[in-house]
Amino acid sequence: MAAMKVAASTFPYLYSHDGLGALKHLNSMGYSMFEMMIFPPHCWPRELSADQCAAYKSWLDDTGTSITSFCIPLLDNNPNGVDVLMRDYTLDRYREALDLAAEWGCPYVCAIPGPVNSLINPPYDWMRNWFVEGMKQLVDHSKGTGVEIILENVPFTFLPTAQDMLDVANDIGPDVGINFDVCNSAFIKEDVAGAIRLLGDRIKNVHISDSGYEEFLHSRLGTGIVDVKEAGAALQEIGYDKVTVLEIIADALQPDTDPDGDIPASHAILAEAGWEPLSG
Repeated sequence: MAAMKVAASTFPYLYSHDGLGALKHLNSMGYSMFEMMIFPPHCWPRELSADQCAAYKSWLDDTGTSITSFCIPLLDNNPNGVDVLMRDYTLDRYREALDLAAEWGCPYVCAIPGPVNSLINPPYDWMRNWFVEGMKQLVDHSKGTGVEIILENVPFTFLPTAQDMLDVANDIGPDVGINFDVCNSAFIKEDVAGAIRLLGDRIKNVHISDSGYEEFLHSRLGTGIVDVKEAGAALQEIGYDKVTVLEIIADALQPDTDPDGDIPASHAILAEAGWEPLSG
């Protein structure tokens, strides 16, 4: 099987660079495929002028690079919030992201179920129904655009497991795919390889990073609990031929972080386990 493809996330550069600046920075490190974080002021569709949108597209075309996925972090939104205004607000931001993805030729927009807390949450069925209803609206919005909504497994949501993802994706629509996060799966002590086999060809995008069990992180590979070789073998077993995103979360503005070192160091570990090496 051919070596698996690797993209780099702009997550570490949310506050240090605008989106295009982050793409150029990662490109200088040898990357030609990227996951763009959709978050202000980094890259926020409704604040981008027509000239700014055109500048992104022109740079991508001129360099032969591509944005392979968009991701909206759960920092200012909730698709299953109890207030219908929050749900509507969130869906509108996703619609804007879907429209921008279509303009830039990005095939996937990653959607995350809303967060919960440990004290008192809305009834599970309420949250699930709100989420399914909202995602169905986004699937309808994206029809004919070449862009798909894909769902991500995240520990602090009410749908943290691979089985949760598969079940809710089936309820939204038979073709809804999954953005499988290896680190998130490992953190909840899920059988990562088993989760990959369960999801099979529903996996359209992969996130990978590392963490310990004591604190939820998305750190440099090789520093925690993630078994890269096990995950790689399982992905190859299901014939995965799409992109794996290095989703290292380390704020580049903070003096004690080093995303510019963490990303290539993590990529070197991927290259030993069946992924393409870093070019350049």
